[in-house]
Parts: sequence; C-alpha cells; structure tokens
Amino acid sequence: MFTGIVEEVGQVVSLQDYRFTIAARKTLSDVKLGDSIAVNGACLTVVQFDAAGFAVDLAPETLRRTSLGQAAPGSAVNLERALSASDRMGGHIVQGHVDGAGAITALTPEADCYIMEIEAPDNLTPYIVEKGFIAVDGISLTVVQKALQRFTISVIPFTMQNTNLSEKSVGDLVNLEADILAKYVESLLESRFR
Repeated sequence: MFTGIVEEVGQVVSLQDYRFTIAARKTLSDVKLGDSIAVNGACLTVVQFDAAGFAVDLAPETLRRTSLGQAAPGSAVNLERALSASDRMGGHIVQGHVDGAGAITALTPEADCYIMEIEAPDNLTPYIVEKGFIAVDGISLTVVQKALQRFTISVIPFTMQNTNLSEKSVGDLVNLEADILAKYVESLLESRFR
C-alpha cells in the first residue's frame, strides 16, 4: 500500500526483456529484494539493486494496463516505497494497482498552478468524483472538475517541481488509479442487488 506522496523522481536506465532498471537514490535507503516500489503508480517488485538503482520485472498485464510500455531510457518516473505502519498517511490509500492510462488533453496555467485535463478510460469514469481522490502517475491528487470522460486536477508548483509532471505535455499518457473505496462500494451494491 502507498500514499501517493512521491519520494523522488528516478530515471529509466534500460528496458530489456520485460525488466526495467531505474536510477534512484532516496528510494534505495533501506531497499531489500522483494520490496514493493510504486513506479508511476504501479506497484512493482525489486528483483535486483545496487548503489545506483534497482530493477523490476514487468508482466505483460502491467504493460497492457499502464503507460510504462512507452517509457524509454531517460524517462522520468515517480517513485514511492511501500507504506510502513509508522508512516503518516499524507495522501490517500493507493494500492499501486493501476486501473488504466489516461491522456493529457490540456495543460493550462492558473496563477502559479497548472490545471491538467485528462481523458479517462470508460471503465474509470464512474469512480471519478469532484473533490475525490485520484492517483495520477502515482501522485495523490484531488479532482477539481469532472465532465463525461474528462476530469481536471490542479497541480501546485511543489508537485510540478518534485514529480515527473513537469516533463508531461498534451498527448502524453499517465497512469490512473481510482479511489479503492468507490470500487468497494460498487462491489457491495452489486452483490446486494443480484
């Protein structure tokens, strides 16, 4: 489980036979084989590491469901280690189970912030609500507005400077994970009315 508070921006070093190697520093401070690290919001398992970075294996399902298949050497990726029991819950409950990828359709400055509009896949739109949580590339953010298949988020300067969003532009894909509570409520209601 994660919080959606990005610890550092790493850099993809290589992608070879479903294995990503990522350069990182802070994320390595107490890493062990088998640890979970969210990479752009996708929970991945550390299979190798050294002083310069770590490697994770990507399943075909991960490549189908996320934007990670479009990453290339040099791509910036958001990194967050799994939540420990003693950590503060600064964002929201993020599982690292990406629901799908959405496309950035607009990026508009507003005061010192940016309003980012994202087109969401059909299967995600029922779970997106104004002022509700959404994880975008693993970042815990609040939905500003929702309209049919699109929604907006407001990105403050700190978030823009300390995540990979500063490198995103219109047309880029981002990983999306809806709030798990909405999915559980839907599942409970479906089971009651069958």
